[in-house]
Amino acid sequence: MKQSTIDNLRQAVGADIIITEDHILEERRHDYSVISQLDDLQGRGAARPGCVAQPRKTAEVVTIVNFCRENGVPLIPFGLGSGVVSGVIANPEAVLIDMSQMNRIRKMDVHNLLVTFEAGVRGSDAEAALNKQGLILGHYPQSMAVSSVGGWVATRACGQFSTAYGSIEDVVFGLEVVLPSGEVFETCPTPRASSGPDLKELFLGSEGTLGIVTAVTFSVRWKPEKQAYSAFYLADMDRGFELQRHIIQHGWEPPVMRQYDASETKRNFPDHARGADALLIMIHEGPAGKVAAEMKECLEIAIDLGCEEAPVSVVEKWFEDRNHVPTFEEFLTQGIIVDTIEIAATWDKIGGIYRSAVTSLGEVENIANASAHSSHCYRSGINLYFTFAAIPGDSRQMSPVYYDCWRRVMEATIAGGGGIAHHHGIGRVRRPWLTAELGNPGVGLLQALKKTLDPLQMMNPGVLIPGD
Repeated sequence: MKQSTIDNLRQAVGADIIITEDHILEERRHDYSVISQLDDLQGRGAARPGCVAQPRKTAEVVTIVNFCRENGVPLIPFGLGSGVVSGVIANPEAVLIDMSQMNRIRKMDVHNLLVTFEAGVRGSDAEAALNKQGLILGHYPQSMAVSSVGGWVATRACGQFSTAYGSIEDVVFGLEVVLPSGEVFETCPTPRASSGPDLKELFLGSEGTLGIVTAVTFSVRWKPEKQAYSAFYLADMDRGFELQRHIIQHGWEPPVMRQYDASETKRNFPDHARGADALLIMIHEGPAGKVAAEMKECLEIAIDLGCEEAPVSVVEKWFEDRNHVPTFEEFLTQGIIVDTIEIAATWDKIGGIYRSAVTSLGEVENIANASAHSSHCYRSGINLYFTFAAIPGDSRQMSPVYYDCWRRVMEATIAGGGGIAHHHGIGRVRRPWLTAELGNPGVGLLQALKKTLDPLQMMNPGVLIPGD
């Protein structure tokens, strides 16, 4: 980026908003995706952005957007950088707009159970602020401490307690968004509307390609009265899928329902693993009477399906360790290429996709692990989280193996009739398969939206939308 462009942007928005310090540019070159970290280690890392803009209020975002549009400069939104599908890759001609300084609580409305946060508020900070009022958000992604509320909206995120509380689209009440035109769009604060299509849905999952989320209003909850645990051993994954289906289709909604295949049970819960059995863990919370009734009914359903109780200490271990995982770098520096891939499907398709994807991953040369667990359950289907790890003898093969593993899971999911992304978004990693899911009409609709809202293609180019 020309120095004159940076100088003009500083003049437009304020010198203290535009950052060119080396360490800031270096830290914001890309998100947390495995392949970006591998590229760094192997000398192919992304370039630095031309500059970083750190707005503190919506009016400054408007000024930055207008400047980039009027000067033909790409604009890359950046939350806290926890994305894992290459949704952020900087280039030296772009302005990277870092939303982390927009981190205030705008309004706390306890009477209506509404709270409005600016987009850069850290998830764990949002929850802590609510807890002081006896409230909870109900949205708890594993990245809670390293992701922003605006990032949750941009990637259409899902949290660990989603079975009862829903995903991000179920807890978002309203949005404030700066459009590529520089206009500010705000949704009406009403619990439901029949005023045409729900326009806030345009930005849920838009990954910074259609506008910049500047504030999010959530419909929150009171803290639950009681929390309790249960767990069951399963003869196989299909038995567990049936158990979960029966539980939720009978009207019970344990916020956490996580099913691990035998491989993942041994790896994550070695003290509780039992031969080739899979494992289902559940957390029940809410009014004490509801929790007691739910646990009783879930136990009866499990017994009817031939499942055996497992120690609740396994759930306690998960709850304690749930957000503590090894970094990707720890594996990459040892020559191990590893990642997780989440998909979803209806109940009749999930078993076939599980077997097909794990079998295909197992055919990769030097594969060390091919396994899966489920973590989000619905009346009409469920998600799966595949984990792969491979140890190529030649480090130059780590990148090709990575893409081969992704291809195998994507192809198994598409062939099995599933959805290729449950909650991490599309980014660049999944983009080659988006047409297979949406079809040409669906991709054409996305492209038309992009052309209408962002005719200059300046917003996070190369992400999500095929052909962008």
